[in-house]
Amino acid sequence: MENIQSQEKFEQVISSEKPVIVKFEAGWCPDCKRLDMFIGDIIEENQQFTWYQIDRDQFPELADQYQVMGIPSLLIFQNGEKLAHLHSANAKTPEEVTAFLEENK
Repeated sequence: MENIQSQEKFEQVISSEKPVIVKFEAGWCPDCKRLDMFIGDIIEENQQFTWYQIDRDQFPELADQYQVMGIPSLLIFQNGEKLAHLHSANAKTPEEVTAFLEENK
């Protein structure tokens, strides 16, 4: 999963014609670390998406703009538009993340 380090890169990523997933996270977040423990297998099984991550604390204005109220949150973008959002409360197990992806293929 590639890190997004600038607002320009974020804008470029979400403008993709291919659907992309951006994981909003933070280094201090225990639920983010838990998600990291199982997300690798899910990424392998969902190659139709390109996966990125961004530190919510480095880009609070982007988090606000896209209603990221909790972390980790997974947002699906395509052609600059947010298509789906898995909020942190529902991103705690592999089953929850997999169900979200199945609903948004």
